[in-house]
Amino acid sequence: MLHAVVMAGGSGTRFWPASRRAFPKQFLKLSGNRTLLQGTLDRVAPIIPGGRQWVVTNPSLAAETARQLPALSSGQIILEPCARNTAPAIGLAAIHLLARDPDAVMLVLPADHVISPDEVFVQSVNDAASIVADDPQQLVLFGVVPDFPATGFGYIERGEILIDGSPAYRVAAFREKPDEVTAKTYLACGRYYWNCGIFVWRADRILASLAQCEPDISEKLKTVARSIDETDYDDVLLREFPAMKSISIDYAVLEKGGSVAVVPAPYTWNDVGSWGAMSELQAADEQGNVVRGAHVGVNTSGCIISCNDDDHLIATLGMSDCIVVHTADATLVANRNDEQAIRQLVALMEERGYERFL
Repeated sequence: MLHAVVMAGGSGTRFWPASRRAFPKQFLKLSGNRTLLQGTLDRVAPIIPGGRQWVVTNPSLAAETARQLPALSSGQIILEPCARNTAPAIGLAAIHLLARDPDAVMLVLPADHVISPDEVFVQSVNDAASIVADDPQQLVLFGVVPDFPATGFGYIERGEILIDGSPAYRVAAFREKPDEVTAKTYLACGRYYWNCGIFVWRADRILASLAQCEPDISEKLKTVARSIDETDYDDVLLREFPAMKSISIDYAVLEKGGSVAVVPAPYTWNDVGSWGAMSELQAADEQGNVVRGAHVGVNTSGCIISCNDDDHLIATLGMSDCIVVHTADATLVANRNDEQAIRQLVALMEERGYERFL
């Protein structure tokens, strides 16, 4: 059966100050009235009911995850004792799924992306699941057709079509984040896709791949698997998981070859990487401002303004191309062209002892 596994760790640094270590961006309402995390599971609900929805997160985020997803049982929120990247996290989810369903197929997806329309996404997931049903050895990725020469994404190069009549192609190569000249070449070529980090495969297949490519991770996962539903599970997990290599599933398995296919994503995808993405998620006003919350502006244009406090008004005068984000204890004012430096700003706050605001 098909299960959804949502990867929901991370800190969302570039969405500071709304996003914090204890309240990262998947908990925010950046598009519509549902948080990114809630929207992710809403999207798959038509084909994957609540009993087959799983979230992988860390202990500090468990309570808020449970609050936002009250339909999930505590057992469906899988906790990583520490961050070890996506290969151990996906492996941990896979052993839990197999303990409940020996034929589990995993739809692995991040918690903090915006995708539309939902029905097109659902159909593409069904297409990928059908590929896996026909060939249980297949590892299926989704590739987003690029519409600009992005330098912040990894790329997938497609090879020949998988099977006549199939929507999938064999993966010819994975490419690291390119420089601008290379990205323009990829865009013009038409054979390259953005790697959006959404996958479909059998749980036993990805574990077999980890056993082949990363045997040390595999052995530790097997030890954890034997303790599932036992009283010593937490102790075993706390001992074994931190000892696993920190490595992405891409480096651990996918880029080492094998039966890897890519399905061009027919849906609109946005990884909501920074405040600038708000202009893609919400219509701007006549002055080009994207506003969430109460705002009054004079000679203000091209700004992104956000405040979730209904009792707080943001007033701007003579501002253009700026970001203004107000929270209860911190306010960000930045030039839109400098938004990538928010990580630098967060590092400086930590250096100067302002960790309580992070």
